Amino acid sequence: MYRDKTKSIQIGNKTIGGGSPVLIQSMTNTKTEDVAATVEQIHRLEKAGCEIIRCTVPTLEAAKAIGEIKKQISIPLVADIHFDYKMAIAAMENGADKIRINPGNIGATDRVKAVVDVAKERNIPIRVGVNSGSLEKNLIEKYGRVTAEGIVESALDKVKIIEDLGYDNLVISIKSSDVLMCVKAHELLVKETDYPLHVGITEAGTLWSGNIKSSLGLGMILGQGIGDTIRVSLTGDPVEEVKTAKLILRTLGLRKGGIEVVSCPTCGRTQIDLISLAGKVEEMVADYPLDIKVAVMGCVVNGPGEAKEADLGIAGGVGEGLLIKKGEIIKKIPEEKLLDTLKEELENWK
Repeated sequence: MYRDKTKSIQIGNKTIGGGSPVLIQSMTNTKTEDVAATVEQIHRLEKAGCEIIRCTVPTLEAAKAIGEIKKQISIPLVADIHFDYKMAIAAMENGADKIRINPGNIGATDRVKAVVDVAKERNIPIRVGVNSGSLEKNLIEKYGRVTAEGIVESALDKVKIIEDLGYDNLVISIKSSDVLMCVKAHELLVKETDYPLHVGITEAGTLWSGNIKSSLGLGMILGQGIGDTIRVSLTGDPVEEVKTAKLILRTLGLRKGGIEVVSCPTCGRTQIDLISLAGKVEEMVADYPLDIKVAVMGCVVNGPGEAKEADLGIAGGVGEGLLIKKGEIIKKIPEEKLLDTLKEELENWK
C-alpha cells in the first residue's frame, strides 16, 4: 500500500507516514487569540479521539497564544497560515509542531525562504496545502478548467520550491469539494511523490451532506492505501468531524477500538421508539473503551437472529424486550429497563 511507503514524519509526539496508523485531525473554530475557549474546545476534541489539532494564526496575538495553548493540551498543534509569512515564523517561535502553508500565497521566494529557514532550524514539518478553489490561473488555462491534473501539478510545484531551499520535512495536502476530482488527484499524486498525505474533502458541507461526501471520498481514497492523516470537514461542531473520522477508519479496518453500534432500520413490526433508543445507545457507548459490537433491534421476533453477530444486543417488544449476548437470549426485561440493562452489561463487560 502507498501509505506503507511514504516518508516518516514526526509531528510533536506523533509519527505519521511510513506505515504508521492513519491519524485523525480536526481544526478549532474558536478565535485562537481566546486561549481559554480554544483549549476548552481542543480538550473536547481530544476526548472524542482527535490526535492532531490545527488552529488558524491570522494575527501576532494568535501566534503568541499558540505557546499558551500548547501548555494545556497533549496533542500536536498545527498552525494554519494563509498569507503572512511573519505569522508562520511567529507560530513556530511560539511552539507550533507543524505549519500549514501554500507557498504560492506567502509571496516572494525570500519570504518563503525565511519561513523554511526557521522550520529547518527547529526541524518543524511543513504541510504544503493546495485547494482546487485557489488553483493558479495559468494551470486553469493549461487544462481548460480546474482539474485533478492541475491540482497535482500545483502541489508538486509548491513542494519543489521548498525542496530547492534544501528542506524536505514535508506533508502534502490536496483538497477539493468535488469528491471524484479529489479522489483522482490523490490517485495521480501518489505516483509522483512519497511524502505523507493529509486527506480530506474540503468544504464538504453540513453534518448531513458533509458526512456523506466525506465518507464516500475518504473511503475511496483510504481504501486504495492512500492517506496518512485525515480530516472530515463539516460546517458545525468539530467534535462531529472526529466522530465521523473514527467511524470511517473503523469501517475500513484501519482502526480498532470503540463500540460499534448496529441497529435495524425499523418496520411495521417495531413496537418501541427504536429511533430514540438507538440514538441514546450510540451516545452512551461513546464513553466505553471497548472493542465490541452492540446491536439495537426493534422487535423480539427477528431481533435475536439479526443480532447474532453482535457481542451484545437489546431487542424491543410490546412492553418488554430481550437482552442478547453472542446471539443467545439471556433474559426478558421491561421495555423501560432496556437502556439501563445495557449500561449495566457494559459496566461489567470482560
